[in-house]
Amino acid sequence: MSDHAPTTPTNSNAPGRDQLTSHDYDGIREYDNPTPGWWHAVFVATIVFSIFYFMFFQFSPAAWTPESVHAKAEVANLKKQFAELGTLAQDEPTLHRMMNEVKWMSVGESIFKGSCASCHADKGQGLVGPNLTDDHYKNVKALGDILSVVNNGAAGGAMPAQKLTLHPNEVVLVSAYVASLRGRNVPGRAPEGDRAPAWSSPK
Repeated sequence: MSDHAPTTPTNSNAPGRDQLTSHDYDGIREYDNPTPGWWHAVFVATIVFSIFYFMFFQFSPAAWTPESVHAKAEVANLKKQFAELGTLAQDEPTLHRMMNEVKWMSVGESIFKGSCASCHADKGQGLVGPNLTDDHYKNVKALGDILSVVNNGAAGGAMPAQKLTLHPNEVVLVSAYVASLRGRNVPGRAPEGDRAPAWSSPK
C-alpha cells in the first residue's frame, strides 16, 4: 500500500501557478491555460500571408506556376541543343540524317506529343487526324512534302500551320519523327488517302 494519499489540484492564486476555472463537467475541472501569444501571432500571420499569396498567383502577371517554370526550362534546353545543331536545312537529306539520330528523334517525339498528339494520338495512330503509321497519306507524296504540311498546314486549316508556332529546327525534327513512324502500323484510324511511294534513299 502506498504511503502517500492521492492529491487533488488546488485553486491557488499564487503567481506562476495554473488556475482552475469555474467550469465543472461531471466533476472534471479544467485549468485556465490559454495558448501562448506567439501561437496567435503565427495563426494571424498565416491568414495575412494567404491573402497576399492568393492575390499574387491569381492576378499578378509576375506570378510563376510549375507549368511556366517547366516551359522556361524547356525553352532554355532547346536553345542549348539547337546551338549544337546549328540551323537545320529543311530538305530531304536533312530529314534522312535526323531520322537516324536517336537523340534527335527523342526530341522530335517530344515535340510531336506536345503539338501533334491531340489530333494524331501519342503513337501516331490517328484520332481526328489521319493515322501516320501506315503507308497511306492524304497530302504527302514524297518525304519532303511532310515539311510543307507541318509548315503550312493542310485540309483548309484542319491541319494547322506550325511555322509560326515551332522553331524551324523543331519543324525539321518533328517532320523527321513523323516520317520515321511510317511502317509501324499501329492499330488506330483506318488508312486514308493514297499509298505514297517509299521514301527516297538518302543522298
